[in-house]
Amino acid sequence: MTDLSVANKTSTPVFDVTAIRRDFPILAQQVNGKPLVYLDNGASAQKPQAVMDAMDRYYREMHSNVHRGAHTLGDRATAAFEGARETVRQFVNAASTREVIWTRGTTEAINLVANGLAPRLKAGDEILVSHMEHHANIVPWQMVAERTGAKVVPIQVTPEGELDLESFDQLLGERTRVLALTHVSNVLGTVNPIASLIQKAKAQSVVTLIDGAQAVPHFQPDVQALDCDFYVFSSHKLFGPTGIGVLYGRAELLEEIPPYQGGGEMIERVSFERTTWNVLPYKFEAGTPAIAEAVGLGAAIEYLNRLDRNAMEAAENALLQRANALIETVPGMEIIGTARNKVPVMSFKIAGLHPSDIGTLLDQQGVAIRTGHHCAMPLMDFYGVPGTARASFAFYNTLEEVETLFTGLQKIQRLFA
Repeated sequence: MTDLSVANKTSTPVFDVTAIRRDFPILAQQVNGKPLVYLDNGASAQKPQAVMDAMDRYYREMHSNVHRGAHTLGDRATAAFEGARETVRQFVNAASTREVIWTRGTTEAINLVANGLAPRLKAGDEILVSHMEHHANIVPWQMVAERTGAKVVPIQVTPEGELDLESFDQLLGERTRVLALTHVSNVLGTVNPIASLIQKAKAQSVVTLIDGAQAVPHFQPDVQALDCDFYVFSSHKLFGPTGIGVLYGRAELLEEIPPYQGGGEMIERVSFERTTWNVLPYKFEAGTPAIAEAVGLGAAIEYLNRLDRNAMEAAENALLQRANALIETVPGMEIIGTARNKVPVMSFKIAGLHPSDIGTLLDQQGVAIRTGHHCAMPLMDFYGVPGTARASFAFYNTLEEVETLFTGLQKIQRLFA
């Protein structure tokens, strides 16, 4: 394993991005005859070799179903699977592994919570979300609202892309039952002040769910310090495999809400007269789980744990600062979202150019970005645009890649001038 990060004589963090990039084999390839510049990390981050090795080792050495096998392979698989759960518990600082539920991703985790809370909701109740939410943190609540008569109420954002705190204070009231809020916007990169908002919601006995999908790749959450009721995220944005995610839930709430799916594993006893549920966390994990994917997610977190996180954040901030400094080199370029506190995400438009054309032409130069509405149509409506181009950076990106992005944008602009 490479020596990922060291400190110099003055204790200033040094981040050896060249060494780190060797841990991500996919980054060494060429696309369309150009070195790959992967700037679509907000959609899905790349995986270090350690993740692929862990999953390969699971299939080669221990594949079996978990928990009830009366043989060695079953014991090995269960140990690896539950070991990954403990790794996640430590990552989010949950009080117990009972509070760590495996899901297919952030979307399923939010659906699980929304459906679980539905029996608590009635006509006139309100669910607060924000204008900057991903569709996954809007649509499940709308579906539950239709069934229960509750109402989904959006918190406004400012033109700069920050949460309008006055709007929040005005909307949080006696009818509020749920606050479902993103920790970090996938479009704007805005880091919301969720700790203070959770505190205000808690004072009014409002249940809080935080969508951490875009936060966890950049910093480590502490669910006990935040005091949230639920925190959700996906593996594939956290440098792990696709098809698995995490729901952290406060144990007393998870005990109260009903199971989301029925089947094997989530039961204690089944009869035609009555079925009783298994204990946490298995109550919410019906069927054979994504065992290799859980192992891979555990390996991804262990990989991140070997990084100097302060140095990593400093390196990512340097990428964003360099990108901001180069904006003026592309006339007509406008950034969507200029919050004071944000992760390295840059959504933009360029006068006279369609976002999809920008993405296609950058791809011809080996630069991968995301274009479109980014599953955030209400936010696009707020800004009056059909979509944006989005460059989202990770710790393995380099300052040279940022410059390659802007060189590509300059070429595109000249092409259409």
